[in-house]
Amino acid sequence: MTEDVRSAPGVDARGAVARAAPDVETLRASLDAVGYLTDTGLCTALFLALRLPQPLLLEGEPGVGKTEAAKALAAVLDTPLIRLQCYDGLDVAEALYEWNYPRQLLAIRLAESQGTPLAEADLFSDAFLLRRPILAALTHPGPAPAVLLIDEIDRADDDFEAFLLEVLAEAAVTIPERGTVRATVAPVIVLTSNRTRDLHDALKRRCVYHWIDYPDVERVAEILRRRVPDSPRVLASGVAAAVRRLRLPELQKAPGIAEGIDWIRALSLLGVERVDAAAADRTLGLLVKYREDQDLVRARGLDWLVGEGDD
Repeated sequence: MTEDVRSAPGVDARGAVARAAPDVETLRASLDAVGYLTDTGLCTALFLALRLPQPLLLEGEPGVGKTEAAKALAAVLDTPLIRLQCYDGLDVAEALYEWNYPRQLLAIRLAESQGTPLAEADLFSDAFLLRRPILAALTHPGPAPAVLLIDEIDRADDDFEAFLLEVLAEAAVTIPERGTVRATVAPVIVLTSNRTRDLHDALKRRCVYHWIDYPDVERVAEILRRRVPDSPRVLASGVAAAVRRLRLPELQKAPGIAEGIDWIRALSLLGVERVDAAAADRTLGLLVKYREDQDLVRARGLDWLVGEGDD
């Protein structure tokens, strides 16, 4: 049995996407308008994922904007972002669907007390189905497709990665009690990976792939200004430069753009207009989250961190 999830009559999902992203430059401008800055390579990958359509696999170090890319796409399409956060031990039930067993049991007891026949199909109807992120994305009615963010897929295990192949290739899943659920408004699927492990070739073959490099200081400063618009320009530049200095291989956890945003918000709240060693000393915990890393930074000197004394 195949259960096709139909969009509303007259809805043209491809048309909705084409109107939102007719070409790379228009998409880039739209992403810019919602506060997400891209370079040509990343914007082209996002465009192809939308228009081919094909799942998009974004890899890169933590904090370079992989998750934000999916959020920005959802904002541009004016459609829901449905997020599945991966972790070790994630199983299909948590990602796809579960049956509401307590409610099924109540239905059985009620039918028995009333002497009403209850078919097995009745127990596995929509009334008892709990849609988890993947099924919710597949059954989204449109008009624009939902954006399904499968975040940090490298944290999930091999079995879950194998389960995703049907979803990525066919925008469909198989539910034993219902058959195959196949979406006609296929979601835009964005997978992210911090590359804590290598993903299988079978998954990569189904995706547009893009590696996001950490942006240069000027672009980070512009991102910070977009996210914290009331911050002084000189403060944004100083924060961006300091975060860049902290991206050292010897640190257990180098800060990314997300930490930079947290830091500039804190500095702005404290009334700091320019990054200096004293401000860094008070707020280092916003950037560096391991004691050993803080010791290493302090050993280098907070003047080094904020660029004091640079020519």
